[in-house]
Amino acid sequence: MTNTSPPSCTMDPSTEGQLRLSGSWTLSTALSAVKALDTSGMPVTAIDARGIDQLDSAGVLLLLRFVHKAGLADDTLMFRQEHQALVCTIEEVADERPKPQRDYGVAAALERLGRSVQAIGRNVVVLLNFLGENLSKMARLVREPRRLRLTATVNQMEQVGLDAVPLVALLSYLVGAVIAFLGSTILRDFGAEIYVVELVNIAFLREFAVLLTAIVLAGRTASAFTAQIGAMKAREEIDAIQTLGLDPIDLLVLPRVLALLVMLPLLTFIAMLAGLAGGITVGAFDLGIPPQMYLARMHDTMEVRHFLVGLSKAPVFALIIGLIGCLEGLKVEGTAQSVGERTTSSVVQTISLVIILDAMAALWFMHMDW
Repeated sequence: MTNTSPPSCTMDPSTEGQLRLSGSWTLSTALSAVKALDTSGMPVTAIDARGIDQLDSAGVLLLLRFVHKAGLADDTLMFRQEHQALVCTIEEVADERPKPQRDYGVAAALERLGRSVQAIGRNVVVLLNFLGENLSKMARLVREPRRLRLTATVNQMEQVGLDAVPLVALLSYLVGAVIAFLGSTILRDFGAEIYVVELVNIAFLREFAVLLTAIVLAGRTASAFTAQIGAMKAREEIDAIQTLGLDPIDLLVLPRVLALLVMLPLLTFIAMLAGLAGGITVGAFDLGIPPQMYLARMHDTMEVRHFLVGLSKAPVFALIIGLIGCLEGLKVEGTAQSVGERTTSSVVQTISLVIILDAMAALWFMHMDW
């Protein structure tokens, strides 16, 4: 069994401010090493640890923390060549400590707010750049139709549109019935239950049909786009596509965006019909309005402008859902955790942006008296 000499610290007489270490700096001598460093005295500018006989991970961590506490750079700590492998390994894991508790002060809150606003601004700029890139490549499809991936586009139309019809129709039907029931409850006090027809017509043609459809597709389709492209990014398939000289935008993004641009207006039209059917059902079974009378009233009071206002928002929402879903997928960094984070981010961003734009459009159409 080898004898271990105690750790010692002495100032190097040849170099001002340099601390020379010797002895054994291990876990068994850690308390003595701490006392030796505390009693070193003069300000330290460098540490020469090449005289250490025995060194383990506890000694390396102790010296690294002493250097950081003294405000010195890591290169001011010198080790022997045979200790370098251990030191490099410890330096890699030295920063994997629990993060400090969050500061809830006013200054910290303002700092977090500023960073969040800055991050939102960067995301808006990236989204606008991505929008411009896709619009330019859509224009290129007009000049070079052979670039269109027709099979992939039709496949995406089936997944985005046809598979979503039952869900969109059911939700719109139930929401139309709820609006008719709640409207009749209030209008009954004024003896004006017949105006439920106008309420359901205007609400669904202008707002609820396109909004419900966009929210359903934001949760269903945008997340699917992000997960599909993100999984390809994690498996480095997109890098392989670029290596083959193909454009990931043409191959992955444009078929999905074009499929949404075609199918979202069609799904919106189906949602309008389902919502109106829900109003007819409530009118027939709860309000005592026969379907023939309800349809006649609908025919007399329905205006085409409400239908056009609602349908005009569908392509805009389709573009938002498709671009954000694909962009978040392309941002995946290669891990399963990143795929989950980007999928959640795409759903939150698309739903939030759809609702904000719908509110702004509603105010604009109202002021334009359309």
